[in-house]
Amino acid sequence: MYPWFALGHLTAFVHFSNKLAERGHRISFFLPKNTQSKFEPFNLHPDLITFIPITVPHVHGLPTGTETTADVPFPLQPLLMTAMDLTEHAFEDHLRILNPQFIFFDFTHWLPELSRKLGVKSVHFCIISPATIGYLLSPERKLESLTAADLMQPPPSFPLSSIKLRAHEARGILAVTVKQYGRNISFHERHLYALSQCDAMAFKTCREMEGPYSDYIESQFGKPVILAGPILPEPPKSVLEEKIAKVLDSFKAADKPALSAVLKPPAGAETIESALPEKFEERVKGRGFVYTGWVQQQLILMHPSVGCFVTHCGSGSLSEGMVNTCQLVLLPNVGDQIINARVVGGDLKVGVEVERGEEDGLFTRHGVCEAVKAVMDDDSEVGKLVRANHARWREFMLGEGVENSYVDGFVDKLHELSE
Repeated sequence: MYPWFALGHLTAFVHFSNKLAERGHRISFFLPKNTQSKFEPFNLHPDLITFIPITVPHVHGLPTGTETTADVPFPLQPLLMTAMDLTEHAFEDHLRILNPQFIFFDFTHWLPELSRKLGVKSVHFCIISPATIGYLLSPERKLESLTAADLMQPPPSFPLSSIKLRAHEARGILAVTVKQYGRNISFHERHLYALSQCDAMAFKTCREMEGPYSDYIESQFGKPVILAGPILPEPPKSVLEEKIAKVLDSFKAADKPALSAVLKPPAGAETIESALPEKFEERVKGRGFVYTGWVQQQLILMHPSVGCFVTHCGSGSLSEGMVNTCQLVLLPNVGDQIINARVVGGDLKVGVEVERGEEDGLFTRHGVCEAVKAVMDDDSEVGKLVRANHARWREFMLGEGVENSYVDGFVDKLHELSE
């Protein structure tokens, strides 16, 4: 396993590694040296999953000690990608010793060629959805001349769906995809090359949810697409931090407490505190709080007082939200989060998206409140629909045998790939 140096990607790969290790497979998991300690509690099979530390090379312009995207603002992430690309030779040395059957990767576009040289199969394990890959990176699109107007509509033979981009979303995604991401390669070139050169693509989703999108990209790229199922994390063995538990315990079940989780300072601010409105923490005392750093999201969502989850629509957060009873308000920010929101809110109808300006993408506190009311109020027709759908999909995802069936089928597909 060699995932992109981002906590969400590393976490998804660890959860999947646990599922494979349950079936007796031996896994070598590469991750940045000083990040390893954060993930050791999530390694449920240390006898089969071996963490192998990688030293992240220094790149000019990257702050000393940077290891993951959590350590730098968004504009510096391409430099971290450059640093990861510079680990190619060290990674090859490890592979020659390990001699694995498969390499699972995502952002390192050079890995398929390296794996072929060593006689190893490469699997592009996407933590983003088939819908996102199909909509944004389909070979049907003329990526060399792509415009924002093109992105506002799906590719010609894309499955019928609720997915369309607004003007500001299309402009934002286009700006990111054509930007250099690593040395001498753009973001979309990196991903298109990786998807085109790997032996198979894999996704942590189900046919019941994204079957048409999976079939579409399989036909477009002409290679196997293997679905691993929902890959739900095991219930955490830790307990909720006392500070958080004390606040949440003070509310009745399925109430509307406010939890603001800020993981890093916004652009232009040195610290979280400097970005807050004056006396903000004082005003919300007793009703909510600002939390910095790694938040115990699973445990928070499992708490009985949390009735609603306002989510940025990352794939991991959506999975955690859908298997809990709290309702979903969708507030996507960039890239795949936007597509995820359209699938969850439009196709599956298990959440309500916050309204934004069509051109500028701005949202207001009133828009957030309206979305929360829509999913929470007992007499809301929209709320009745999304609550019923959420309950149905939650039952399916947690259903006995669903995950095991998908993971067992995934392993069978790997055996076929290796023949």
